[in-house]
Amino acid sequence: MNDLKLSFIGCGVMGESMIAGLLREKIVRPGNVAASHPRQNRRDELAQKYGIEVLGDNAGAAKLAAAQTKSAIVICVKPQRLDRVLADLNGITGPHQLVLSIVAGATIEKLAESLGTGKIVRAMPNTPSQIGAGITAWTCTAAVGESDRDHVRSLLSALGRQLFVETENMIDMATSLSATGPTYIFMVMEALTDAGVHMGFSRDMAKELVQETMLGSVKFAIESNKHPAELRNMVTSPGGTSAEAIYQMEKGGLRTVLSKAVYSAYKRAVDLGAKRD
Repeated sequence: MNDLKLSFIGCGVMGESMIAGLLREKIVRPGNVAASHPRQNRRDELAQKYGIEVLGDNAGAAKLAAAQTKSAIVICVKPQRLDRVLADLNGITGPHQLVLSIVAGATIEKLAESLGTGKIVRAMPNTPSQIGAGITAWTCTAAVGESDRDHVRSLLSALGRQLFVETENMIDMATSLSATGPTYIFMVMEALTDAGVHMGFSRDMAKELVQETMLGSVKFAIESNKHPAELRNMVTSPGGTSAEAIYQMEKGGLRTVLSKAVYSAYKRAVDLGAKRD
């Protein structure tokens, strides 16, 4: 990775998170990282904070990578800006240029056709990636060799854990499960916190109890390596408080609601890709 030139097209929250992680872990050197951003104050901030080169135009940033033998262009813009970005990059990327996209709904076929390269990686990180605690599902075309795949693994490790999936459809699936997943968790946290306030806790106290309970439960689930149903049974005594709470959640259709939410998010992800093509 020391010789790999990286150009981040768009450097918002997720792009900055990746750059910060790469530099923090000393995976790349600041001199080998470039980025683009339309606002001057943001460019100044990024350059001063990380010691990287930040340009005002996408084409200029992409050319810095495209001119190098070992390079990768990372597209980190919002979906609604993708068409303009692809137009900016027209004619810059050659057939052997490695391109990594974290743009929701941007299919491999569209990226390859627009950029003129077969070496496309599509990845889907989630919100905890901003603190290096996320998980990113990714896939790529057959033209991306093992050496480039190692580079991708290193790049995505800056955001937390990474998981390779074999088909592009699994990226849409991951979008609904892991990328949208924090939404489900945050809503449950909000509901539990409100329940605590309703009983009489202060909001700060209820929030702390809920956050630490969820954090500890996840850590326990990971370390125990037990099925969630087994863990639930461990804390459910006959006629106890957990049994009563479970009865009410099942009665309210919690499982069904979550399943429908995930599947609806999946269909939306598929529709976004179809519309963009």
